This record gives sequence, structure tokens and C-alpha cells, in this order.
Amino acid sequence: MNRRTASHARKIALQQLIRLEEDDAYVSRLSDDDADAREMRQAKEYVAGITRWKRWLDFLLSEFYDGDYADMELSLRQVLRIGAYDLLFLSTPPHAAVNEAVELAKREVRPGAAGLTNAVIRALLKKKDDLPTPETEDLAEDLAIMHSHPTWMVRRWLERWGFEETQQLLQWNNERPIYSLRINALRRRQPSWQEKLRAAEAEWEEGRYLQDFIRVAQLQPIIRAGVLDGGALAVQDEAAGLVVRVLDPKPGETIVDTCAAPGGKALYAAALMQNRGFIFAYDMHRGRLRLVEKAAQQQGVRIIETEKIDARLLKTTDAKPMADRVLVDAPCSGLGVLSKRADLRWQRDHDDLSDLIKLQDELLDAAATMVKPGGVLVYSTCTIEPEENEERVEAFLQRTRGFAREPVGDRVQKELQSEEGDLYILPHRHKVDGAYAARLRRGSR
Repeated sequence: MNRRTASHARKIALQQLIRLEEDDAYVSRLSDDDADAREMRQAKEYVAGITRWKRWLDFLLSEFYDGDYADMELSLRQVLRIGAYDLLFLSTPPHAAVNEAVELAKREVRPGAAGLTNAVIRALLKKKDDLPTPETEDLAEDLAIMHSHPTWMVRRWLERWGFEETQQLLQWNNERPIYSLRINALRRRQPSWQEKLRAAEAEWEEGRYLQDFIRVAQLQPIIRAGVLDGGALAVQDEAAGLVVRVLDPKPGETIVDTCAAPGGKALYAAALMQNRGFIFAYDMHRGRLRLVEKAAQQQGVRIIETEKIDARLLKTTDAKPMADRVLVDAPCSGLGVLSKRADLRWQRDHDDLSDLIKLQDELLDAAATMVKPGGVLVYSTCTIEPEENEERVEAFLQRTRGFAREPVGDRVQKELQSEEGDLYILPHRHKVDGAYAARLRRGSR
């Protein structure tokens, strides 16, 4: 990458990192109309990486800053993070990392910031091979700093799993994510997806658990090459696919997906149903439902009907379908997908769980009213927290007559099942997104 492109990428990254902190924007939604594709790719590398590692970077920078780092102006702090990320995580030559950080501070912060930036980044460079470590005498705090996570998360995981497994989870969350693509059985007549991947020079391997999934190290080159345009492949993690396998939809059935957008699980269900039957896809957001409709058209799915509605409202109305299978893929803390969502760890707080739990209970109660006698209700999340998973199922069974927990059985591999027979995926153990799903069978009367 030439110097101009690299400098512009850092400028874009600086602007977007500031926006992330000021406006609580999402990394995946950031863009810049004036940047070319190469600059945007490099800028996104900075933004995602610094968002992921910012607590560790801030600890190190504060060690070499002669002042109160917490009071530093936001734009200068972001410049220092970019310089530190260049030094510690990218193959940027040290002199270039220092010079680019100094120039960025001079241009985008103020001329007087250049000297401070030079001093801090050079001090970090001198200690690059012998970095300081936190010594707070609190194991959770030290691990959280070194692995750049909120302390409250780390403390929970230490209490549940102990040091070694918690460290494995933290390391997994900070690795570059592996992406999965689902092979769409409804587009068999499309040109070979293997040929498209070869043309895009994209390497792939078979899925870990599902034969109709593949794994790729990089997603953006595949998207840019148009490999997904014909609908023969769709972006979807195997964990999401395994939730659909727990649902086990059959051709000719009626299915309800209560929190459907952006539609991946409903679309996979339609493929497993061979486009025979009916799927009601509900969501509160019309814009997100348009994503479901667009993907359905692209993937050749004809049996999905979308409707903008808060599924909780269906509990008290007769104007609702009665279904063979109902899926509640509930809004959750998302703590099973932190490797792909670098920003999510900083957008969650321990107090969020109580609000989410209330919502999850309400969605379960509403969904239960749409299950036919003898039908199945599946509750799923992409979190690894018991309050949002098995405890919600147990609470539902205690307050709801007529339902019983049913083991997932041979629908998924035994290694992916909890002692109760639910789908229970831990990302650091199973090397896919974290997920949970339980089958709840309604009695025939």
C-alpha cells in the first residue's frame, strides 16, 4: 500500500473511531463516500482491530503518557491508538508507524499534539518486546485488561469455568473470525459455487458440523467478486444452521419465526422444507424485513410471508397462525458472537440482562400460543449466559402448562449438547459462534 493510501486510511479510521465513541455507531455500518475500496478495507482493519483491543491499547498508552490519560481529548487518544495498533498488530515498519501517527496528530488534532504523539509512540516502541502488564491484584481485572474485555464479563466466566477456559474464550474472541457459508439446496441449477470460489481465488474448507456449510477465512473478497449474487451460497454461521436443525422443519409444515430478520434461519428452514409449506416471518422493523424479502428472492425461496409486528402482541389476539413449529430466536446479549462483533463487548452492561430476560420471557409466552397440539417450540439465542438460556426455559416450563423439554437427540452432534439435551455451543470449544437452543414439545391435548 502506497503512503497516500495508508495515510488516507488512517484519517478515515480516525474519523470513524471518533464516531463510534460519540454516536454509539456500529463498526459494520461505517462508510466513507470519498474513499476507494483499498482505503476502506485498511480503514476497517484499523477500526475493527482498535475497537477489539482498545482496553489493552489504552492500558499500554497510559503507561507511557505523563498525565491523566482518561482526560485526554478523544481525537488524540484515537491517534495514539492507531499508532499503537500499527506497532503491535500490523506489519507497519516502526519508523512509518511513528511518523504516520505524528503527521495524523498534526493534521487532524492540532500542531501541538505532534510532539506528545511522538514521545508516547516512541516510548511504546522502546518497550515493544517487554510490554508492561497489569498488576491490580484482581485476576478478573488483569485478564480483562490484557484481553481487552469488560471486567464484569470476565468475572462471570471465571466463576463459571475457571482460569484456563476463560482465557481460551478471551483468546477466541480476539482472533480473526472464521466465516461460514451455507450451500443453498434451492439453487442447484446455478453455476457451480466451487467454480465461483476458484475464480475469486478464495480458499475454503468443509463445515465442522453440517455438510451443507463451508468455511472461509475472508468474506469481503468473496462478496466483492459477486460469488453470492446468484444465491447458491449464503452467509450464515454453522451455529445458526444448527439451531434450524434443532427446529427440524419438514416439507408441508407451517412454521413461525417470531424474530426473523435478517432472515437466515427462516431461509434455511425453507430450503430444508424444499419450498413446500409455509413460513410466517415476523419482526418489529420493516427495513429489516426487506432484507428477508430480498434474500428470499435471491435464494429462490417462495414460501416466506413477512409481517411487521411485535410478536409479543400475538399472545392476546386470535389473528395469528397455528404452527407445527415455532422459533423464538430471541434478542439477547450476544456474548457468544464477540469474535465477529468487535464492538458488542463495549455496548453491553451487566444490567442489560434484566431487560433482556423480561423480553425473552414475553416472547416465549406469546410464541407458545401459536404452537399446535403436538407441535414444537424452539427457543434459541446467540449468547452463552445461563440466565438467558437454560434458566429462561426452566422458568417457562414452571409457569406454562402443556409443554415439556425434549432433547435435541441426533439432530445435532452429541458434543454440542448440554446435560439436559439442549443445543449448547461454546465458541472456544466448538470453533463456531456461541449458541443455545432448546426444544419444547406441546402435549397433544
